[in-house]
Formats: sequence, structure tokens, C-alpha cells
Amino acid sequence: MTVTTPLSSGAAPVRERRHDVDLLRVVCTAAVVLCHTAAVFVDAGHRTTGHAADALTRFAVPAFFAMAGWAALAASPVRGEGQLLRRADRIVRPMALWTLLYVAWRGTPEDAAAALSGSVEAAFHLWYLYVYVPLLLVLGAMVLLVRERGRTAPWWTLGLLAVCAFGGAARADLGEAAGLGLPGWEWGLSLYPLGYALLGAGLLGAARRPGPRWPWAVAAAGCLAALTVYQLGFRFPAAYASLPVAALTFAVLGAFRGVRVPRRWRGPVERLSDASFGAYLVHLAPVTALSALLADRVPHGGPALLAMAAVAVASTAVSFALAHQWGRLGLRAWLG
Repeated sequence: MTVTTPLSSGAAPVRERRHDVDLLRVVCTAAVVLCHTAAVFVDAGHRTTGHAADALTRFAVPAFFAMAGWAALAASPVRGEGQLLRRADRIVRPMALWTLLYVAWRGTPEDAAAALSGSVEAAFHLWYLYVYVPLLLVLGAMVLLVRERGRTAPWWTLGLLAVCAFGGAARADLGEAAGLGLPGWEWGLSLYPLGYALLGAGLLGAARRPGPRWPWAVAAAGCLAALTVYQLGFRFPAAYASLPVAALTFAVLGAFRGVRVPRRWRGPVERLSDASFGAYLVHLAPVTALSALLADRVPHGGPALLAMAAVAVASTAVSFALAHQWGRLGLRAWLG
């Protein structure tokens, strides 16, 4: 992610990479891969190992919402509705293509139709984008409405948000009137993603010299321990809006904010960050294929932990490599 900063008086603005945010994005993407790997191992009976590994990943999705808020409100606010809709298109187009690919691989034709209004099992990991796109539109519309001060309004965006807001009730009414079992409606936005987005805008957009980082790291370790206990003894998986997950997320954001990436690593981190969306979209395929070979066959305890780590690392490497390659081929607009 880049931010616009002035050079000097009269100079054109340049775009400066936020390498700390790039690194956070890469870590969050890898955490999502581990999350879905852990879920397969939990389903295979490795409860304790899977629950503990999942706790390591709970911050990832809230952190993505936080980064979205930082980008939309602090780093690179939209300058017009056309730009906002193009940003949404960069999410929706790969989302639609990957949904079709996953449905062709694992689903049914009914899943393809259902995906228009809600996520489907064949591509369950894309549920997040049904929330992320409305969040992107809400934040962008807020920026444009404040900037224009009532002179004009982003009507296309507001229309899309109206569909997201009222589509669920309309779907329910239509299904009841016609006696049809219509698929669920997932295009919507609850309060917790917006809360993470606003906090992310404030925390990540604050001064670049955050002070000592060790208190944040200590807090993250403590929150992780508490979340692990919470998931093992109370509720699994912990809701993203739950207090243990929120505390862990805020601590992780604080630990990463302003972290200095050595110059020799900045190029690789930038390339991985650019490939992270594509890696997120494709990762379910290697996770599913590799987990099927090991999850049901390894003993509990240490062997299961090692097998899960191996699947997560291999799936992460394959996903980033594929996304980087199709980025080099100029296919990122369609594949992410």
C-alpha cells in the first residue's frame, strides 16, 4: 500500500510505500491459510492442536478490515465516485471468477446462482468479501459526501449500498410470497467491521514513530494466551466481534505499526504484498488437496502439529507463488 506525500514546495506528490502495512498484509494472508488448515485438522479430530493454531490466526480478518479503513480514510481517500467504483471492481471481478472456478471444482450449478447473493460452501472463504465490498463502499461514500459538502452525491454508490442494506429483507419477502427457498443474503455490513476500520484508520494512520514496540508485543502474547484458553474452554471459533479477538487484533496492529523493514527485504515484501489478494483467493485449493493427504492419517499431538504446519507452509508458498506469477502475466485484474 502506498500513501501520497508532498516532496517540497511546488513539487508533485510522490507515493511512499508503507512497508509496515505491506508486511502486516502478508502476515495476515499467511494467517488465513493457517486458519483454514487448522479447520480441516479440527474436523479430522485434532481438536486441541487445531483450536490452538486457529487462535494464532483470529486477528487476520479484523486486521484486513482495519487496513481497509486506513487506506480509505487516511492513506488514499477516493477523489471521485468513478475511482471508488473501480476499487470495488478490483475486488468483485476476481471474486466472481474464483467463485465460478471453485463451484466448477467442488460445487453445483445451484451454488453458482446462490453465490450472487451469498457465499457458498465450495468457496466458503470468500464470505469475507461479501462484507469487505460494502465496507469499501460505505467508507468511500463517507469521504465523498464530506468532501462535496452536499453539492453532489455518489448516487451509484448509494444505490449499491441500498441494495446491500435492503436486499436481505426483499429476498425474504420474495421467497415467502413465491414459496421458494431462496439462497441467503450476505451482501451487508454489521457494526464490527466498521469499528475495526475506524480504529485501523486511527491507529495505522498515527505518527510513524510509535514509541517502544515491546509493550504491544507483550500485550499480543497475553491476548493470544487468553484467546487460546477461550477457544479451548468456551467457544470455537471465537467471533471476530468478541472481546478476546478485538484485544488481540489491536495489540497486533500496534506491534506492526511503524515497524522498520530492512531495505534489502523491502522489494520481496512489496511483491508478496501485491500478491496477497490473489494468494487469499487461491489458497483453499492447495489447503484442501494437501490436508486430504495428512489430516486423517497422522496421530494426535506432535505429529498432527507438524503435519498441520507443513500443510500451512506449503499452501502459503504455493498460493503466493501462483499469485505472483499471474501478476507477472498481467492477469491480476481477473485473478487477484
